[in-house]
Amino acid sequence: MKRPILIHPDPRLKKVCEPVPDLSDDLRRLADDMLETMYDAPGIGLAAPQVGVTRRLIVLDCVKDEGEEPRPLVMFNPEVVASSDETNVYEEGCLSIPDQYADVTRPKIVDVRWIDRDGNAQAETFDGLWATCVQHEIDHLNGKLFIDYLGAVRRQMITRRMQKLKREQARA
Repeated sequence: MKRPILIHPDPRLKKVCEPVPDLSDDLRRLADDMLETMYDAPGIGLAAPQVGVTRRLIVLDCVKDEGEEPRPLVMFNPEVVASSDETNVYEEGCLSIPDQYADVTRPKIVDVRWIDRDGNAQAETFDGLWATCVQHEIDHLNGKLFIDYLGAVRRQMITRRMQKLKREQARA
């Protein structure tokens, strides 16, 4: 089931999320809903707070090439356990901040561990776009948005645009 995506500014997007103590069918269903919502948007990542749930859950799939097999990942309690000194700059966007993009510098390579939807511990090294995406989504779990990496003037300008968008949506 597709879920509505919260638009910044929303206080739920700035909350630090609670760890998932144990997996339930409801949480697995939430993960499935989030994947459906992410693909429909379309996006390459989505965090639970973006659909109003303050739990440490993200989904992502950075496979973009036509004909390449999708690789949906569901991560409960994800954490970066190591990151490279080398950095990458990607133009980031966010489903909670539609049509706004900015260059963000992040570690190029990160080691992440998490619990998968079956309750198994997983660990993987991510590089490039995958590394950027997983860091962006984990930031959401800590109440941080990509615009928090920008200067104050640019961040305020984007926030004002989102406030205007929300007013327009409320009138529609």
